[in-house]
Amino acid sequence: MADEILYERRGRIALITLNRPQYANAQNSAMTYALDAAFARAVNDDEVAVLVLAGAGKHFCAGHDIGTPERDAEVSFDREAVLWWDHVGKQGADARYAREMEVYLGMCRRWREIPKPSIAMVHGACIAGGLMLAWVCDLIVAADDAFFADPVVKMGIPGVEYFAHPWVLGPRFAKEVLFTGDRFGAQRAFELGMVNRVVPRADLADTTLAQKISQLP
Repeated sequence: MADEILYERRGRIALITLNRPQYANAQNSAMTYALDAAFARAVNDDEVAVLVLAGAGKHFCAGHDIGTPERDAEVSFDREAVLWWDHVGKQGADARYAREMEVYLGMCRRWREIPKPSIAMVHGACIAGGLMLAWVCDLIVAADDAFFADPVVKMGIPGVEYFAHPWVLGPRFAKEVLFTGDRFGAQRAFELGMVNRVVPRADLADTTLAQKISQLP
Protein backbone atom coordinates (compact mmCIF):
# COMPACT_ATOMS: atom_id res chain seq x y z
CA MET A 1 0.00 0.00 0.00
CA ALA A 2 1.18 3.49 -0.88
CA ASP A 3 0.86 6.72 1.10
CA GLU A 4 -2.13 7.64 -1.08
CA ILE A 5 -4.27 5.38 1.12
CA LEU A 6 -4.47 5.30 4.92
CA TYR A 7 -5.57 2.12 6.69
CA GLU A 8 -6.71 1.89 10.29
CA ARG A 9 -8.50 -0.86 12.16
CA ARG A 10 -10.94 0.24 14.83
CA GLY A 11 -12.20 -2.90 16.52
CA ARG A 12 -14.06 -4.80 13.82
CA ILE A 13 -14.10 -1.82 11.45
CA ALA A 14 -11.47 -1.17 8.78
CA LEU A 15 -11.29 2.57 8.09
CA ILE A 16 -9.80 3.16 4.63
CA THR A 17 -9.07 6.79 3.74
CA LEU A 18 -8.25 8.37 0.39
CA ASN A 19 -5.18 10.46 1.14
CA ARG A 20 -4.37 13.02 -1.56
CA PRO A 21 -6.10 15.98 0.10
CA GLN A 22 -3.88 18.50 -1.68
CA TYR A 23 -5.52 17.36 -4.93
CA ALA A 24 -9.03 16.81 -3.54
CA ASN A 25 -8.24 13.09 -3.51
CA ALA A 26 -8.08 12.82 -7.29
CA GLN A 27 -7.26 9.23 -8.17
CA ASN A 28 -3.94 8.52 -9.78
CA SER A 29 -2.96 4.92 -10.44
CA ALA A 30 -0.93 4.70 -7.24
CA MET A 31 -4.05 5.54 -5.23
CA THR A 32 -6.29 3.13 -7.12
CA TYR A 33 -3.93 0.18 -6.75
CA ALA A 34 -3.32 1.05 -3.09
CA LEU A 35 -7.07 1.14 -2.52
CA ASP A 36 -7.33 -2.29 -4.11
CA ALA A 37 -4.65 -3.54 -1.72
CA ALA A 38 -6.45 -1.97 1.26
CA PHE A 39 -9.75 -3.63 0.36
CA ALA A 40 -7.96 -6.96 0.00
CA ARG A 41 -6.30 -6.47 3.39
CA ALA A 42 -9.67 -5.86 5.04
CA VAL A 43 -11.32 -8.81 3.32
CA ASN A 44 -8.51 -11.15 4.36
CA ASP A 45 -8.55 -10.02 8.00
CA ASP A 46 -10.99 -12.24 9.87
CA GLU A 47 -11.23 -9.64 12.64
CA VAL A 48 -12.71 -7.07 10.22
CA ALA A 49 -16.47 -7.17 9.79
CA VAL A 50 -17.18 -3.81 8.11
CA LEU A 51 -15.24 -1.59 5.71
CA VAL A 52 -15.59 2.21 5.83
CA LEU A 53 -14.30 4.32 2.94
CA ALA A 54 -13.61 8.00 3.62
CA GLY A 55 -11.66 10.92 2.15
CA ALA A 56 -9.06 13.14 3.82
CA GLY A 57 -9.32 16.91 3.59
CA LYS A 58 -12.12 19.04 2.16
CA HIS A 59 -13.47 16.57 -0.41
CA PHE A 60 -14.22 12.87 -0.74
CA CYS A 61 -12.90 12.55 -4.29
CA ALA A 62 -12.69 14.93 -7.26
CA GLY A 63 -12.47 12.09 -9.78
CA HIS A 64 -9.64 10.68 -11.85
CA ASP A 65 -6.33 12.50 -11.89
CA ILE A 66 -6.15 14.38 -15.18
CA GLY A 67 -3.46 16.94 -14.41
CA THR A 68 -1.55 16.78 -11.12
CA PRO A 69 2.25 16.40 -11.05
CA GLU A 70 1.79 12.80 -9.87
CA ARG A 71 -0.51 11.78 -12.70
CA ASP A 72 0.71 8.32 -13.68
CA ALA A 73 -1.60 7.10 -16.43
CA GLU A 74 1.27 5.32 -18.16
CA VAL A 75 2.42 3.45 -15.06
CA SER A 76 1.38 -0.08 -14.18
CA PHE A 77 1.56 -1.76 -10.78
CA ASP A 78 1.51 -5.31 -9.47
CA ARG A 79 -2.06 -6.46 -9.06
CA GLU A 80 -4.15 -9.53 -8.38
CA ALA A 81 -7.11 -11.17 -10.09
CA VAL A 82 -6.80 -9.21 -13.33
CA LEU A 83 -7.67 -11.12 -16.49
CA TRP A 84 -6.62 -8.43 -18.93
CA TRP A 85 -3.25 -7.62 -20.47
CA ASP A 86 -1.11 -4.91 -18.99
CA HIS A 87 -1.96 -1.48 -20.43
CA VAL A 88 1.67 -0.35 -20.55
CA GLY A 89 3.36 -0.68 -23.93
CA LYS A 90 0.23 -1.16 -26.01
CA GLN A 91 -0.58 1.12 -28.91
CA GLY A 92 -3.47 3.54 -29.49
CA ALA A 93 -6.90 2.36 -28.44
CA ASP A 94 -5.52 -0.90 -27.03
CA ALA A 95 -3.61 1.03 -24.38
CA ARG A 96 -6.63 3.09 -23.32
CA TYR A 97 -9.03 0.14 -23.43
CA ALA A 98 -6.71 -2.11 -21.43
CA ARG A 99 -6.23 0.60 -18.81
CA GLU A 100 -9.96 1.23 -18.46
CA MET A 101 -10.62 -2.51 -18.11
CA GLU A 102 -7.84 -3.04 -15.59
CA VAL A 103 -7.82 0.05 -13.41
CA TYR A 104 -11.45 1.15 -13.43
CA LEU A 105 -14.09 -1.33 -14.55
CA GLY A 106 -12.18 -4.42 -13.48
CA MET A 107 -11.43 -3.14 -10.00
CA CYS A 108 -14.94 -1.74 -9.51
CA ARG A 109 -16.54 -5.05 -10.39
CA ARG A 110 -14.29 -6.81 -7.91
CA TRP A 111 -14.88 -4.24 -5.17
CA ARG A 112 -18.63 -4.46 -5.66
CA GLU A 113 -18.43 -8.15 -4.78
CA ILE A 114 -16.53 -7.65 -1.51
CA PRO A 115 -18.09 -10.21 0.87
CA LYS A 116 -18.23 -7.83 3.83
CA PRO A 117 -20.51 -4.80 4.28
CA SER A 118 -18.96 -1.55 3.11
CA ILE A 119 -19.93 2.05 3.81
CA ALA A 120 -18.84 5.15 1.91
CA MET A 121 -18.69 8.34 3.99
CA VAL A 122 -18.90 11.17 1.47
CA HIS A 123 -18.30 14.87 2.00
CA GLY A 124 -17.61 17.78 -0.34
CA ALA A 125 -17.04 16.82 -3.95
CA CYS A 126 -17.79 13.35 -5.29
CA ILE A 127 -17.15 13.80 -8.98
CA ALA A 128 -16.98 11.36 -11.91
CA GLY A 129 -14.40 8.75 -10.82
CA GLY A 130 -15.34 9.53 -7.23
CA LEU A 131 -18.82 8.21 -7.92
CA MET A 132 -17.50 4.78 -8.77
CA LEU A 133 -15.77 4.58 -5.38
CA ALA A 134 -18.94 5.49 -3.49
CA TRP A 135 -21.23 3.37 -5.64
CA VAL A 136 -19.34 0.12 -5.16
CA CYS A 137 -20.04 0.38 -1.42
CA ASP A 138 -23.17 -1.18 0.02
CA LEU A 139 -24.22 1.95 1.92
CA ILE A 140 -23.51 5.65 1.48
CA VAL A 141 -23.66 8.22 4.26
CA ALA A 142 -23.35 11.77 2.94
CA ALA A 143 -22.51 14.97 4.75
CA ASP A 144 -24.89 17.82 4.13
CA ASP A 145 -22.16 19.61 2.16
CA ALA A 146 -21.67 16.72 -0.29
CA PHE A 147 -22.36 17.20 -3.98
CA PHE A 148 -22.20 14.81 -6.89
CA ALA A 149 -21.67 15.11 -10.65
CA ASP A 150 -20.48 13.17 -13.69
CA PRO A 151 -19.42 16.01 -16.02
CA VAL A 152 -17.49 14.02 -18.62
CA VAL A 153 -19.92 15.13 -21.34
CA LYS A 154 -18.46 18.62 -20.89
CA MET A 155 -15.06 17.14 -21.74
CA GLY A 156 -16.42 15.72 -24.98
CA ILE A 157 -15.82 12.11 -23.98
CA PRO A 158 -18.03 9.14 -22.95
CA GLY A 159 -15.84 8.46 -19.94
CA VAL A 160 -18.23 6.33 -17.92
CA GLU A 161 -16.05 3.41 -16.87
CA TYR A 162 -18.41 1.98 -14.24
CA PHE A 163 -21.91 2.40 -15.59
CA ALA A 164 -24.02 2.07 -12.45
CA HIS A 165 -25.96 5.29 -13.09
CA PRO A 166 -29.42 3.86 -13.92
CA TRP A 167 -29.34 1.52 -10.93
CA VAL A 168 -28.31 4.07 -8.31
CA LEU A 169 -30.11 7.12 -9.76
CA GLY A 170 -33.00 5.63 -11.71
CA PRO A 171 -33.02 5.79 -15.52
CA ARG A 172 -34.60 9.25 -15.91
CA PHE A 173 -32.32 11.15 -13.58
CA ALA A 174 -29.32 9.14 -14.77
CA LYS A 175 -29.98 10.45 -18.28
CA GLU A 176 -30.28 14.02 -16.99
CA VAL A 177 -26.98 13.72 -15.12
CA LEU A 178 -25.18 12.28 -18.13
CA PHE A 179 -26.77 14.63 -20.69
CA THR A 180 -26.09 17.82 -18.71
CA GLY A 181 -23.12 17.11 -16.46
CA ASP A 182 -24.85 19.16 -13.76
CA ARG A 183 -24.19 18.59 -10.08
CA PHE A 184 -26.76 17.62 -7.45
CA GLY A 185 -26.63 17.80 -3.68
CA ALA A 186 -26.86 15.34 -0.82
CA GLN A 187 -30.56 15.90 -0.20
CA ARG A 188 -31.41 15.22 -3.84
CA ALA A 189 -29.25 12.08 -3.70
CA PHE A 190 -31.17 10.99 -0.60
CA GLU A 191 -34.52 11.57 -2.31
CA LEU A 192 -33.37 9.41 -5.22
CA GLY A 193 -32.31 6.62 -2.87
CA MET A 194 -28.65 6.95 -3.86
CA VAL A 195 -27.55 7.65 -0.28
CA ASN A 196 -28.87 6.10 2.91
CA ARG A 197 -28.42 9.02 5.27
CA VAL A 198 -27.57 12.73 5.19
CA VAL A 199 -25.84 14.03 8.31
CA PRO A 200 -24.23 17.31 9.40
CA ARG A 201 -20.64 17.56 8.24
CA ALA A 202 -19.41 17.48 11.83
CA ASP A 203 -21.13 14.13 12.40
CA LEU A 204 -19.83 12.32 9.32
CA ALA A 205 -16.91 10.70 11.16
CA ASP A 206 -19.34 9.03 13.58
CA THR A 207 -19.08 5.29 12.85
CA THR A 208 -22.16 4.29 14.87
CA LEU A 209 -23.79 2.68 11.83
CA ALA A 210 -20.66 0.67 11.05
CA GLN A 211 -20.33 -0.34 14.69
CA LYS A 212 -23.94 -1.51 14.79
CA ILE A 213 -23.46 -3.66 11.70
CA SER A 214 -20.11 -5.00 12.95
CA GLN A 215 -21.75 -6.38 16.09
CA LEU A 216 -24.05 -8.63 14.09
CA PRO A 217 -23.03 -12.18 13.15
